Amino acid sequence: MRDLKAAGAKVTLAATTLDPCETVQHDRYEGETLTPDALLSDVQTADYDLLVVLGGTCNVDCIRVNEDAIALAQEFAHEGKPIAAICHGAWLLVNAGLVAGKTAAPCRYIAADIENAGGHYVDEQLHVDDANGFKLITSRKPDDLDYFVGAIKDALK
Repeated sequence: MRDLKAAGAKVTLAATTLDPCETVQHDRYEGETLTPDALLSDVQTADYDLLVVLGGTCNVDCIRVNEDAIALAQEFAHEGKPIAAICHGAWLLVNAGLVAGKTAAPCRYIAADIENAGGHYVDEQLHVDDANGFKLITSRKPDDLDYFVGAIKDALK
């Protein structure tokens, strides 16, 4: 988020609650505390150019079954707006029915989920897929962030 803000992007952190959220590094180590700007249920796709789904196992495991998160991802795709997902973030897109016919490069732990949902998994630092009417930007892990953020910046140009 910091890199996108530094590049001039308006970034909104949306969550299921406005309570401060504790981040976790590699599912084990304490990260930083972030305060959401908006509820997922209040986000309007017309106000945004791109959706970013952050990774991590626990947070994505919760939002991938959240009706507001699923509907938001579907709205972005149906409006032809780019969606970027890193690591386990693509789980939300599986549950939203958005990976069929797409090639994606999430973390290897959800490769079977991508394939079972009709997508094609690749082990790449970055993969951009324009099939099915919307751009899907995916990366595997935090080590790929420079590639991931670069592709997001390109999509916003």
